[in-house]
Amino acid sequence: MMKPLVRLENITAGYNGEAVLEGVRLEIFPDDFIGVIGPNGGGKTTLLKVMLGLIKPWSGSVEYAGDPMPGTLMGYLPQHTDLDRSFPISVEEVVLSGLLPRKGFFTPYRKEHRLAAQSALEKTGINHLLHRAIGELSGGQLQRVLLARALVGSPRLLILDEPVTYVDNRFEGELYELLKELNRNMAILMVSHDVGTITSYIKTIACVNRTLHYHPSNKISEQQLAAYNCPIQIITHGTVPHTVLKKHS
Repeated sequence: MMKPLVRLENITAGYNGEAVLEGVRLEIFPDDFIGVIGPNGGGKTTLLKVMLGLIKPWSGSVEYAGDPMPGTLMGYLPQHTDLDRSFPISVEEVVLSGLLPRKGFFTPYRKEHRLAAQSALEKTGINHLLHRAIGELSGGQLQRVLLARALVGSPRLLILDEPVTYVDNRFEGELYELLKELNRNMAILMVSHDVGTITSYIKTIACVNRTLHYHPSNKISEQQLAAYNCPIQIITHGTVPHTVLKKHS
């Protein structure tokens, strides 16, 4: 029987005495591609931080398959980064930093590490920027670099928090196709507000709004969202930008 890579059991977590997540249960298996949806402030990013070991839950447990160190099991692409773009560091060095959980801080990078960085950059389509300073990159290029950093350690689980926020339309489509290919060899958990687009790629859905409701399909109806207490804003594509709002009197 296939064992989960990550198991969250009855997780409650929050900040400054206020709970953001309560009673959350979730198992992520090696072939999963889970789309995480929910309203702003509903706890999606907190869920990721608990999984990544960045914050400790108030109660409940997080179990990891194999290596107990989350950094060697998972790759993470955050929605926002505190990376100082004025710091004199190259694209290659940023990507190599994704190997620190495996390599350690004081061991020098070897040839195989640099080859892994080049391979990750090739996957994201920017290998030609290998030696470019990060301060010279556009927002979309930087997002590709950070995705390469998440991939460089060949994680078993790739976690993405709104990965298309800073990318152009072309790379958005390329990214989803890349994730579909990567899912052949790793599990993926992706937070997104664009439900209409991601349902073509994800396999299952987790609705997060303080609690978590797992939906074992990539199709979800308005009635199911209401039953899950998961009010979201559904954005669609068309010739005229528009947002469909919930009916109101």
